[in-house]
Amino acid sequence: MTASIALVDDDRNILTSVSIALQAEGFLTRIYADGEAALKALIDNPPDLAIFDIKMPRMDGLELLRRLREKSQIPVIFLTSKDDELDEALGLAMGADDYIAKPFSQRLLIARIRAILRRSEHAGQMQGASSPDAQGPLTRGPLAMDPARHKVTWKDQAVTLTVTEFLILETLAQRPGIVRTRNQLMDAAYQDDIYVDDRTIDSHIKRLRRKFRQVDPEFDAIETLYGAGYRFSEE
Repeated sequence: MTASIALVDDDRNILTSVSIALQAEGFLTRIYADGEAALKALIDNPPDLAIFDIKMPRMDGLELLRRLREKSQIPVIFLTSKDDELDEALGLAMGADDYIAKPFSQRLLIARIRAILRRSEHAGQMQGASSPDAQGPLTRGPLAMDPARHKVTWKDQAVTLTVTEFLILETLAQRPGIVRTRNQLMDAAYQDDIYVDDRTIDSHIKRLRRKFRQVDPEFDAIETLYGAGYRFSEE
């Protein structure tokens, strides 16, 4: 079934270019010029995924997400004009699924959309009829991951991750001590025929470490093996 994507941005050029790119990939698109115009439509007729700009007049992306989360849990990706970590942290804490800074690669955005839609579909399977391929909660030492609910805790403290970060961590934690190359982590996070620079994976690893160190300054479970890749350690 064709997935529908709602785009909310006050930049008409971005609305048009992203919409054309998504339609070329087979998605249905709906566009809105500001959060106020989008809110009722997103609640009354929810898309499969929504993409919000953060900086918008009348109602910004953060306020739109806050109000949307009172009624709906549809996946949301945030766009912003700069890599503002404060806005990112607020957005993720409020329930956004991922975050990408402008200017961005449309191919990378499409890859993240597909990863989130796959995760949402998997969660729906887990919450509905039991699937023989469905994966249950994963525990590795102080780490607990629940793929169905997209929840992560470390030493019983919640850690908020984007879908991409979740997929990378899940891949590492499934086989502790085993080195995963950057290519393997790319395949796990994106699973599409899309080139992702090595530095993108490195950036996700840095963000993962930073988020875990916010709840545990001694966190060192994700190890770097220079020239080889990364591994998760239970020790």
